[in-house]
Amino acid sequence: MQDRITIASDKIKKLKSSMHIEAKAAEIKILDAEIASPTFWDDSQKAASIQKQRRILSDIVAAFISVEKDIADLNDLLELAQEDPEFESEFETQLVSVESKIERLEFKKMLGGEMDASSAIVSINSGAGGTESQDWVSMLLRMYLRWAERHDYKAHIVDELAGEEAGYKNVTLTIEGDYVFGYLQAESGVHRLVRISPFDSNSRRHTSFASVSVVPQLDDTIEIEINEGDLRIDTYRASGAGGQHVNTTDSAVRITHLPTGIVAQCQNERSQHKNKAQAMKILKSRMYEKQREEQEKKKAEAEGKKMGIDFGSQIRSYVLHPYQMIKDHRTNFESGKTQAVLDGEIDEFIQEFLLSREQ
Repeated sequence: MQDRITIASDKIKKLKSSMHIEAKAAEIKILDAEIASPTFWDDSQKAASIQKQRRILSDIVAAFISVEKDIADLNDLLELAQEDPEFESEFETQLVSVESKIERLEFKKMLGGEMDASSAIVSINSGAGGTESQDWVSMLLRMYLRWAERHDYKAHIVDELAGEEAGYKNVTLTIEGDYVFGYLQAESGVHRLVRISPFDSNSRRHTSFASVSVVPQLDDTIEIEINEGDLRIDTYRASGAGGQHVNTTDSAVRITHLPTGIVAQCQNERSQHKNKAQAMKILKSRMYEKQREEQEKKKAEAEGKKMGIDFGSQIRSYVLHPYQMIKDHRTNFESGKTQAVLDGEIDEFIQEFLLSREQ
């Protein structure tokens, strides 16, 4: 029993050092001073961003304080258990709880990237295959919406282009909450579906593809310089579900950054002004991610490394016929719980990806 307490204590000390908990505690004090400033709320968006940053830091620091207290209590409980066997069960329960908390902190350590704590913008695009691939997009959309719901995240579809018969040609949604990007970055790439087509009268097996792109949703603490002259802004008639204004006004907005060709559009807000503001957010996020990817590529080339996962690579296969299996090709992790995964239970795949990246 004492050995397990020692192991837990050593783990938490190493984690505390590697996650720079003392530096985070010092940063909280600096943020508290900013929050206490009389001019703090002059810029409400910046203020909200700082409060979010403080909350995330505070949650991490508080988790370490809690575990350290629990370990101290375990030592006291162990003494009682050694004197009175009736306390052994309570000791074991508390020890398992502490070990579980440490596992969660070890997992959180893998989400230490600059933008990992951010919300995310998820875009799903159908590949070749017409109606089949478009229906596959709708299945993936449902999967991510269910995943967001399971984690109490707020999801909102901002743009969609429906397929002729079913599903979507493409759809973009925002998922808001702490560490959404950190988790969902594991989903960027091509997803492959194999099944008996519900649209084929001969019940033949079909293979469909859809690409998923996940970028962090930027807050106002990160500035992306955009020259207004480099933008082309088009308005058009909204085609998706977005309220009574749909098909009555040209409220949808598409913004193209001409030098890079990056496009962002939004149609599901209730006014052209809101659609434009949302499209600009998406554009800035995509430009930031493109810059980050280019920097990572240059760094890898300079170090003589081969990039492990490029956007566009096939990352996962979902086989529903002739057998049922979902396999991630990056980690080789497999699951036979196909329906559960399609219902949003993708955390095991995310965790395996983050673990493989850490290694």
